[in-house]
Amino acid sequence: MSGTTTAGVRLRKAADDANRWVVLVVLCLSLLVVALDATVLHVAVPSLTEDLRPSGTALLWIVDAYPLVCASLLILFGTLGDRIGRRRVLLIGYALFGVASVLAATADSSGVLIAARALLGVGGAMIMPATLSILRQVFPDRRERALAIGVWTAVAAVGAATGPVVGGFLVEHFWWGSVFLINIPLMAVILPLGRWLLPESRGGDDGPWDVLGALMAAAGVLGVVLGVKRLGGGAGLLDPVALGPLALGLALLILFVRRQKRRRHPLIDVAMFARPAFSTAVGCIVLAMLALVGLQLIAVQYLQLVLGLTPLETGLRLLPLTFAAMAAGATGSYTLRRFGPRRMVGWGFVLTASSVLVLTAMGQHDRPALLTTAFVLLGFGLQTTLFGAYESMLSDAPPERAGGAAAIGETSYQLGAGLGIALLGSVMNAAYAPGLASLGDKGVPARAGAEASHSLGEAYQVAAQLGGPMGDLLRSTARHAFIDGLHITLFVSAGLLLLGALAALRLPKVMDCPPKEPCRRNEAEAAEAADTVRPAARNRPVPRPMVPARREPAEAAGSGRAAH
Repeated sequence: MSGTTTAGVRLRKAADDANRWVVLVVLCLSLLVVALDATVLHVAVPSLTEDLRPSGTALLWIVDAYPLVCASLLILFGTLGDRIGRRRVLLIGYALFGVASVLAATADSSGVLIAARALLGVGGAMIMPATLSILRQVFPDRRERALAIGVWTAVAAVGAATGPVVGGFLVEHFWWGSVFLINIPLMAVILPLGRWLLPESRGGDDGPWDVLGALMAAAGVLGVVLGVKRLGGGAGLLDPVALGPLALGLALLILFVRRQKRRRHPLIDVAMFARPAFSTAVGCIVLAMLALVGLQLIAVQYLQLVLGLTPLETGLRLLPLTFAAMAAGATGSYTLRRFGPRRMVGWGFVLTASSVLVLTAMGQHDRPALLTTAFVLLGFGLQTTLFGAYESMLSDAPPERAGGAAAIGETSYQLGAGLGIALLGSVMNAAYAPGLASLGDKGVPARAGAEASHSLGEAYQVAAQLGGPMGDLLRSTARHAFIDGLHITLFVSAGLLLLGALAALRLPKVMDCPPKEPCRRNEAEAAEAADTVRPAARNRPVPRPMVPARREPAEAAGSGRAAH
């Protein structure tokens, strides 16, 4: 009888171990779809512009509706999942994402496409924090969770980096709406799989959900991200179109924080930011994303406008960055155990800064070996940094606050991306424009010089209109000015990354791993011991196996299973 009991316990343990990794596969597929959709539209913009003919404002909203809505609703849906169930929110997000993809693919006007992109943002905001919080609950042991987060972050990098490649292929062979159709079969598979395999989990608070606070957080984040994006689009800091939403958003976020401090059951436990590991990890995520997105934007312009590559060729050139990020994610668990969060994140920043300095050797001519080397170092360094920061943030947050912590991490991710475009884009513009100041002395009309100073793309258009030697002069001068501005921007980016390395000194030096919960093992050992007790001792009480003072409750594991 006891042999059967022992075998049953071992079989259940093996099934639990396998189920956790199956859940990880489903979560990673979910994240892949969302990450792909964040970048896949970029190369389809010229094609949809020719078809739908949107105004300049409408085109801006077609591109920005998804990230703006997604970023603003992350805290709302992340904390809602803690209250009503993360699996439930995730499944609703799958359904919305699928419906919105159909609407976007069949849109016949810019208004319909903007609405569909906004609905995609709602679905993405429901999916992203839910995947990370379920992962936190399903992997209560920090060693296994580190490995799972490595896979999760690698998938995110793959999705974001391959989006332009997939989009370029689809646009060249089909039509712009096909970039949305790829979501539909994926969601058709993930939705039933998620309903069948994913465990339900909730936070520990039974108090009422703060609806007003959630709306304040959503409006505040929306205002800040919108203001930052408009700054990146060329608006001045005192320009009302940027200053208005930025100031309103900051005011709402300040009121939100004060409200959360007063409430007995807050949406976000603001005390988490008092923990050095949590607040530092969030700051490192912002800095890492600032560098990644800002540098990607500038690199794409360099590859297409200076080297003359097509969108598909540009996406292929960026693939080494993706492969390096995958390698960093796959080895992240070992790196974290071997070196600890402080050195992992700090040296990740240093490696990334070094790769950025290598990129300063870029010039007028293509140097594939240099670019590939720099992109490999950049991808590995940034992914190492993001891995260590995400793992430290999640591990430092209480399990019952996993949804809120995941939402904060994803919001900082989106905010860092917006800041990267705004800050590095502003530096690039400020360094590029003075390089064209001498054109007036060489006979180029003042109006043409002013228009060319906005961007290299506009400079090429103006040069084509001028034609002849004057057009060639404008084109050559703009290219040199762009390269000079690129170098200055890279130096600024390297400085910010080194500041991140200094900030990482506040992270824990070692990975604090509590002993694995041996409760199931002890059940099996106790069953085996019952058969080997001496006959003379059968009537004596058998001592209960020792259990550690701290145990992970089954509910906290998110799957109804005890921790291993």
